[in-house]
Amino acid sequence: MKIPSPIHRWSMTPKAAIRLQRRLADRIRIEPLDTDIHLVAGVDVAFSPDGEQALAGVVVYDLAEAHVIEERLAWRPTRFPYVPGLLSFREAPAALAAIRKLKHEPDVFLFDAQGMAHPRRLGLASHVGLLLDRPAIGCAKSRLCGRHDEPPSEAGRSSHLLDEHEVIGAVLRTRPGVKPVYVSVGHRVTLHDAIRVVMASITRFRLPEPARQAHMFVTRHRTDTLSRYSNRGQAGKD
Repeated sequence: MKIPSPIHRWSMTPKAAIRLQRRLADRIRIEPLDTDIHLVAGVDVAFSPDGEQALAGVVVYDLAEAHVIEERLAWRPTRFPYVPGLLSFREAPAALAAIRKLKHEPDVFLFDAQGMAHPRRLGLASHVGLLLDRPAIGCAKSRLCGRHDEPPSEAGRSSHLLDEHEVIGAVLRTRPGVKPVYVSVGHRVTLHDAIRVVMASITRFRLPEPARQAHMFVTRHRTDTLSRYSNRGQAGKD
């Protein structure tokens, strides 16, 4: 998949990264999806035990056929320290590398991460969505900022996630009686569209299937890679 040229470098200080986040957040667009959604790409990122390598996985999920049609992986060295609120600077290079390998072009990207539900309105879903200039949605398992009322227990019901008086996302009940997820605009979608895509991607589980499949894909390959390195090390000792 062809992606735009990068608009900034990744090596910078945390203070410079915060300034950049604030500038980039002004470029996020909230607009209705202009196409029917058929292919949803789930994106997830994990790290090596020492934190020096990031592994990103992207799966392309066909909503109509209800199955994964493509999977891609990419390892990249981390070039940014672990700083809460700046995790996209550690995760995005690997995510972009995996996305670049795609043969199918998704209608929307779904991240197991925040979008605008972020202190500076630029979580991973917004950051990568902006760099791709493609529709992107954040669907996180936990809250990073803001406050909310508990949504009703029925599937598909939601409450607003608020920061002061600004709506920054939705707290969405995807399955009856289970813990909600935190949905927010990444880029080039509305919050209504984001909720609609997430609910269209729900199967028997709390998490949308593209994101769930991406998480399992990354976890499986991370475990396999670590196991191979461990076995090589053990072989060297015998």
